Amino acid sequence: QVQLVESGGKLVQAGESLRLSCAASGRTSVRYAMAWFRQAPGRERDFVTSISWNGGSTYSADSVKGRFTISRDDAKNTAYLQMNSLKPEDTAVYFCAVGQWASTRVAAAYDVWGQGTQGTVAS
Repeated sequence: QVQLVESGGKLVQAGESLRLSCAASGRTSVRYAMAWFRQAPGRERDFVTSISWNGGSTYSADSVKGRFTISRDDAKNTAYLQMNSLKPEDTAVYFCAVGQWASTRVAAAYDVWGQGTQGTVAS
């Protein structure tokens, strides 16, 4: 089993950037697809972006295309979410998750989740 720990969330101003990290431990010898989801208060957990097990494919929600970039460094067992041109509506708890298929945007398809990290964008 793999364990995930997110970090990097903080308060920033609109238009600024933020980079989140997701460190994996445990059964890291197996390559997984990795994804970021986010959940704002009173809302469902929404897909943000994902990356395939070999980094060859990425998928993103329309709301973040051109602003957010997912990457992975398997030597460090870490995935990253680079968020640029942040907007107040990007405020949420950001979760990373691992699963089989990066093309899947449904939260239930991902097997292991981190505890989340809060990102807040002030206007």
